[in-house]
Parts: sequence; structure tokens; C-alpha cells
Amino acid sequence: MFKKATREIVKLRLALAGPAGSGKTYSALQIAKGLGGRIAMIDSERGSGALYANICDYDVLQLNPPFDPKFYIEGIKAAESAGYDVLIIDSLSHAWSGEGGILTIHDRAAKAVRNSFDAWREVTPQHNQLVYAILSSTCHVIVTLRTKTGYEVITENGKTKVSKVGLAPIQRDGLEYEFTVVMDLSIEGHIATASKDRTGLFDGSRLTPDSDTGRNLRKWLEASEVSTKSGSVSGVDTLNEILGHLGLYDLQEEYQGYVCDRYRVNTVNVMNDDQINEQLTMLRQCLEREEKLTQFANILRQRKLAA
Repeated sequence: MFKKATREIVKLRLALAGPAGSGKTYSALQIAKGLGGRIAMIDSERGSGALYANICDYDVLQLNPPFDPKFYIEGIKAAESAGYDVLIIDSLSHAWSGEGGILTIHDRAAKAVRNSFDAWREVTPQHNQLVYAILSSTCHVIVTLRTKTGYEVITENGKTKVSKVGLAPIQRDGLEYEFTVVMDLSIEGHIATASKDRTGLFDGSRLTPDSDTGRNLRKWLEASEVSTKSGSVSGVDTLNEILGHLGLYDLQEEYQGYVCDRYRVNTVNVMNDDQINEQLTMLRQCLEREEKLTQFANILRQRKLAA
């Protein structure tokens, strides 16, 4: 069936992770400057976002506690409605571990039901809704993530010294699956390395993020947009993105088998638009309803055990 022609939109999803002092906010603004267009920032770092007004023009939405995910979602929607091209969320970690964030909401729910595991049934959909708001945004989205700080002893020029390093990001496990690029920033020199890079621009490289980084990403996005409009990128990519967000990326093979059996196809790449849309609807229901996610995860795990 014919359907209305729409312009495919390819938007950046970039995460910058690092300990305090690694230059996350500064790097985010430099990259946003290179991407071009109007820039907005959701700032939960007590006004630190306004300290870099000399880098480029941008507008700030100040978030104060409680850092309930719904306030982040409202900020994302407001940026979209106002027509901003790039949105920086500095930092997304507060929505997880900050005052009034997901962990606080979970603790409250756990006390009410007296069961920590059951409490996640109430809390997980709220986190899923925030991540989905980021993934579906019409803006390029750059988020900063705080990391826990550790120390390591290194030898440099024959001298031994103690260096501060960032460990795991302060956010829900598996969040990195959601982003096009994840960069880890170091305190020394504010050097970035890509722990995840779907663009192929930063593989094996160490760089100091600047506006050229943003311009290079923009060129890659523009090339991807042409490729998408020509049909070489399918809705299957979106299915895999959502599958990873659901924490089911390790069951990707079982999911592909499930889809092939359901639609009697040899590979997911030959699914038609109706079949893809049906799967998108089902997976998005899993994002919003914990019981739906649990039911579907059990189906895939049973396939794995039966294999």
C-alpha cells in the first residue's frame, strides 16, 4: 500500500562519561557547536552549564532536586517544541542516583511493598520512558554521565604516580547500548576514547573533543541520512536498538528466531513494513509495562534453553 512520503531523520545520540573534572560539559558544548544549529541544555549540575557561555550561544533549563525522570522528559519535550537542534543533558546520572531520581523512587516503592525486586516493576517503566524520550527526540542529544572515581598507580617517564580514573558510569547497566557513540573522558588532558562507536570515526583513536568532532559527526549523520532515504537502513536497526534497551541484547539470536518463526521468513531483514511495525509496537509496550517485558523475556529464554 502507498503511504505518505516522509523525510527520514538521522539524529545523534552521544554519551560522554567521566569523573568530575574530566571536561564533560565543556566537551559536550564543543561538539554541539560543531553540529550546528540552536543549542539547549538541561542542567542538573547546579548551574555549572552557564559557566561556558563563551564557547557558543545556548539556552539553559536549570533542574533542581527532585531529579524525577518526568522532569527530564518535560525538558526534552520543551526543547523539541521550541525547535532546538541540539540538546545537552548535563547530567543524566542525576536522574538515576540523584535526589528524587530512580534509585530514590525505588527505595520508596521497596519500603511500601516490602520487596526490593517487586519495586522495580513500578520503577523500571519510568526509567524506560526517559530513555525512550531521548531515543525518539527530534534533537541531536548529547548526555553526560558521571562515573565513579578510582585510582591507579602508573609509571610515567620513569616516575611512579597515582592517577585518578573513571570507572563505570552512574546509570543503569546496559544504557550504553542506546547511544551512537559513547566516549570515556580522562581527567589528564581531557582525552576521550570511544568505548562504543557505530560511526567508525573514532575507532582506536584518542582525541580531545572539539567543534571539529561535532562537524565530523554531522557529516557522518548527513551521509547516513542519504543512505536511510535510499532504503539501505531498515526498521530492523530500530528493533535491535529497543531490544538492547530492554536488556535483552544477549538474546538477540533468540529474538531473530522468534521473529522468523512468527512470520515464516528466513531472516529478519526480509520482514515487511507491517511486520516491523507490529514488532515495534510490541517492544515499545515492553518498554512501558514491566509485566509485558517479563513475559516476553521468558519466551526468549525458553527458546535459548530449548536450543
